[in-house]
Amino acid sequence: MKKFFFDCGTRDPLASSGLLFLRVTIGWMMLYGHGLAKIQNFDKFKEGWPAPALFPLNFMSGPISLVATIGAEVGAAGLLILGLATRPAAFVLGFAMVVAAFQANAHAPFFASGAGPAKEMAVLYLIPCFVLIITGAGQWSIDAGFDTEKRRRRWK
Repeated sequence: MKKFFFDCGTRDPLASSGLLFLRVTIGWMMLYGHGLAKIQNFDKFKEGWPAPALFPLNFMSGPISLVATIGAEVGAAGLLILGLATRPAAFVLGFAMVVAAFQANAHAPFFASGAGPAKEMAVLYLIPCFVLIITGAGQWSIDAGFDTEKRRRRWK
């Protein structure tokens, strides 16, 4: 279980530097641009926030769905910045982006044309989450400190 949650993936310095830049950039943009804005405007958002129509999420109320979204956009984004439990955090954030793109904006156009919401922004956040699920956090992360193997992990 430790390998699943805390495996840092590659230890190549150049690849790890790229993953560090990806993690910090996406995490900061999500945390600062989306999560904190939802926290600051919680009272305004909670009245009209939709609950997903996916089982078992359809049993949540709108405000509970908003709290779960804030948890993903603040909590998971913060974990991505730190490089702690990166794969599960990327999964949680990616799942929130799937719900945002294909549930909350189901009837919106795919590309943003400046005339309202679109799926494009959520999908653009989903892609790096998918990459981080596959690759891990890299050498420059807290996850790398949990790895007692000092060599690159080999699949068996």
